[in-house]
Amino acid sequence: MSDLKKKTGNILSNVSPPSELPSFITANVATAATDITVTQSNKPSAVDDGAKKDETEPFIPTTFSPAIPPSKDTSLLLSADQPMAVDAVHRGGEPEAEPVHRDFASMILNPEPVAAALSPITQGGSALFGWMKGAVSGGGILQKVAEKAKNSVDTIVTTLDPQMKEYINSGGDTEVIVASDKDDKVRPIREAFQTVFGKATVIGLPAQAAAIAAQPVGFTAGLKGAEHRINSIRAENPRVDDHLPVVAIENFVVELFPDQWFDAGVILLFDYAKSILLKTVTQMTPIPLPVITALQADTPADYPLKDTGFAVTVGSIMARNLNTPHTEWHRAYTSVPRSEMILAAAKTIATLYKQATLDYNQLVAAQAEAAATRAEASGEPSAVPSGGGMPEPAE
Repeated sequence: MSDLKKKTGNILSNVSPPSELPSFITANVATAATDITVTQSNKPSAVDDGAKKDETEPFIPTTFSPAIPPSKDTSLLLSADQPMAVDAVHRGGEPEAEPVHRDFASMILNPEPVAAALSPITQGGSALFGWMKGAVSGGGILQKVAEKAKNSVDTIVTTLDPQMKEYINSGGDTEVIVASDKDDKVRPIREAFQTVFGKATVIGLPAQAAAIAAQPVGFTAGLKGAEHRINSIRAENPRVDDHLPVVAIENFVVELFPDQWFDAGVILLFDYAKSILLKTVTQMTPIPLPVITALQADTPADYPLKDTGFAVTVGSIMARNLNTPHTEWHRAYTSVPRSEMILAAAKTIATLYKQATLDYNQLVAAQAEAAATRAEASGEPSAVPSGGGMPEPAE
């Protein structure tokens, strides 16, 4: 048993010693280490030590690369009171330049102006800035982008606050007067003209049709009511002159079929200066026959304006029966508000007026050209014809 222990012994004693680890150090490094040890003991000159280190250095040493080459003559960059200090060490007859210490505050910069250096780019005739100028002023892509951005901002503002729409779209060369101060009439007229013209100023002023019944009956009575409103506002309000178009709205009832009555509104536009007279009718709303019977019953026999209509409006009877405000009975009865009916018809009027204005301007230009031609031929001064030849709406 003891012999067995003596043979086996400790298990770790039978493990061979570890082999030598592989060396990744080159022979030159080992030699350098030996040389360094020897040089430390012998202490040779600094030049020999530097040469030995350069030969055995395993990494590439960092070197300083000046921004201005030494061959460049930089003597002019220094001021007279701060001369450049250069110590030349001659070794073997060749001068070795030491690093030069410069004061950057005393350097003389290039006096050429920056504007002169950039003149090929910034000149108006250059290709880059010429393209940009043309793109902005000539209706190019930049102007379209700017206009698109403005429209997007306007859309956001009017979505958050719909009342801002009339202020954003106000202005321009078109100004219209509405012969009424009621919001359900002025607002759709304003929206229609701003939609057609882009920008337009629409103002509502109070006006009355004194010689027409409270509820006009028939197309003729409705048209006369609108004409009376226009004549009244042009005669009584100094704000309205001959160069401002006036729009009037007058609702009436009419019997189109036997015992079938309808409510509608006539929209009339009159521009005295341009001799433009336009009219259209809004969407019609059917009126129950009992309402018409009540209107006839509420109109006295001696009513002075009985020949033009009833003494009571259809809106008052419909609003009382529908238990709704006087201006909301169209919405409650047909789900179509009166403002939408006026808006649809007003867009037609605005479009026709825009075309009539263009035709008028072309006619005036043609007449002016013809007058100038005749004056040149005869040697007399030319006279440009003016508008206003159309008679005013009938009283």
